[in-house]
Amino acid sequence: MQFYQIPSEESCPYIVNVNHVDYAQIFISMIAIVNPVMGVPMFVSLTNQMTSSERDRAARATAITVFLVLSVSIIAGDTILGFFGINVMDFSIAGGILVLLMAINMLNARSDAGARISADERLEAAHRNSVAIVPIGIPLLAGPGAISTAIIVADKATTFQHRLILIGLCLVIGVLTYFTLRVSRGLSRLFGITGMNIFNRIMGLLLAAVAVSFIVGGVQQLFPNLMERSTPITTPAQ
Repeated sequence: MQFYQIPSEESCPYIVNVNHVDYAQIFISMIAIVNPVMGVPMFVSLTNQMTSSERDRAARATAITVFLVLSVSIIAGDTILGFFGINVMDFSIAGGILVLLMAINMLNARSDAGARISADERLEAAHRNSVAIVPIGIPLLAGPGAISTAIIVADKATTFQHRLILIGLCLVIGVLTYFTLRVSRGLSRLFGITGMNIFNRIMGLLLAAVAVSFIVGGVQQLFPNLMERSTPITTPAQ
């Protein structure tokens, strides 16, 4: 499967004619980077003393946080980059490298996928009611990698319809996040640590492919001459 790549300026009309296959690839890219299953162990740990209704509210708050962070990144990401004078080509390469590092951590079965959460943050989260937002919602699920992915895929969303569909995909991801965390205890008992690690490794492999496509897309735009075919060398007939 070829994951979504940033189209060049010459292929901008592609956005107008985007089809369901392209949206499916974008969805796979975003669900791979958010990866709700990755938040299951921490969610179970931090909500261990909560009642069933409190865990339900926490799962809902996490899902809403993920949806809002991704949606804001899609709507205002290019504006924020422009404010700091960053072009999307540079951001695509930087974001691709960041996502690739997260993918490598997932392949190594790191439960936080490189989203560094300090011991102080964990301790603070254990003694307050906003654990669903920080650190589970941000930065574990909707962290720098997810934000970078949302901004990159929305770069060429020049039409309102396209951005609306992307926000719809974010809503689906939010719903999946809610249901995943809602049944997190059952998933933890069913699959165990080994099963979770296997799933995270599979998602890490998909995420690595997404990261490479981001990097290649940014390099293609920064150095378009690299993609031109060189003139074949012909040897004189003997």
